[in-house]
Amino acid sequence: MAKETKRNLQVAEIIKRNFGTVLQQEGSYIYGSGVLVTVTSVKLTPDFSQAKIYLSVYNTENKQAVILQMEEEYHRLKQSLSHRIRKHVRRIPEFQVYLDETLDEMYRLNKLFNKLDDDKQLG
Repeated sequence: MAKETKRNLQVAEIIKRNFGTVLQQEGSYIYGSGVLVTVTSVKLTPDFSQAKIYLSVYNTENKQAVILQMEEEYHRLKQSLSHRIRKHVRRIPEFQVYLDETLDEMYRLNKLFNKLDDDKQLG
């Protein structure tokens, strides 16, 4: 993957912040209240036409269902995002949302290490 330019990182951060705000405003209509979704990172193509938005989902067992509901409401989310960032970028990128399971994996490993420590199996 090519090294990200300063402008690429700036636009990714603008999208990250504003998409997070969009999720706060629109999220309860899309995936219901009580579910918390946060934007963990945004990766842009060099021409700013495509974005991958990585999300962490909390307070629900079926995290993939939340992602699918967001994909069904793509146009609503894109419209809200474009309304917020249109003054900062020339082209509103198409985007895909992905589940970021980094934190879940961290908690799982932490739990496993704690169990090994409790069982006195760590060296």
